[in-house]
Amino acid sequence: MNDIGLKSLNILKIINAFLSSSTHCDAAESWQLGLQDPASPIFEGMIFFHNYLVFFLILIASLVFWLLYITISSFNSYVNLKKSEIFTHSSVLEIAWTLLPSVVLLIIAAPSFSLLYSLDESINPIITIKVVGHQWYWSYEYSDYATLDNGGSLNFDSYMVSTNDLVKGSFRLLEVDNRILVPINTHIRILVTAADVLHSWAIPSFGIKVDACPGRLSQASLFLKREGVFYGQCSEICGVNHGFMPIVVKGVSTDDYTSWLTKKLASI
Repeated sequence: MNDIGLKSLNILKIINAFLSSSTHCDAAESWQLGLQDPASPIFEGMIFFHNYLVFFLILIASLVFWLLYITISSFNSYVNLKKSEIFTHSSVLEIAWTLLPSVVLLIIAAPSFSLLYSLDESINPIITIKVVGHQWYWSYEYSDYATLDNGGSLNFDSYMVSTNDLVKGSFRLLEVDNRILVPINTHIRILVTAADVLHSWAIPSFGIKVDACPGRLSQASLFLKREGVFYGQCSEICGVNHGFMPIVVKGVSTDDYTSWLTKKLASI
């Protein structure tokens, strides 16, 4: 291999090493202005629609400010009043400002409806996880893996780790003692309810925010595209400790998930 080929190979190795070591924004950062990095197709669609909508907002704002400038500069006592004939008693203008907003709304509505319907779509979920909100912690149940002996299922509670018990590198008010493990590239169904008051199970990187209502079972779909640790919080004012019931989900490979599940079921 010649020198050019060796240099190209080294460059490719550096790029791959950088991409493999790059971190994602899966938790809130100080002075953060943008959205977190998407980990699911649903949140990717939300970010696309957000950017798509901002384009029209800038376009509409520019048009409105231009019309304000024309109105202020043309319709005052210091200019010729004949200019007003362009903007008053004009049937063409009235038709234009009626049809143009309607067309813009139709252009915005098309991807909006597509995204809205995709949020409720459930494609043959392989795993079902039941989430129950309490004052002030979360309970999780992997109901697909019921044991044959006593009919019980894999379930556990998840509490926030206090500041005194945090290890170096953990997020304060966001770390929990029991994380949820889910496999990547797998269709997962999330069932959410509450045992006492209203809660909300929300993880920004997933694009999921489901209200937990007592006596009602809500559903959400999840499909993780990459491994990582994802943080969320209860997004419903549920009482004095509302800000102290975080959510941590760890996305792992299918092999790692199977090993973890085997150990958990063996301990039941």
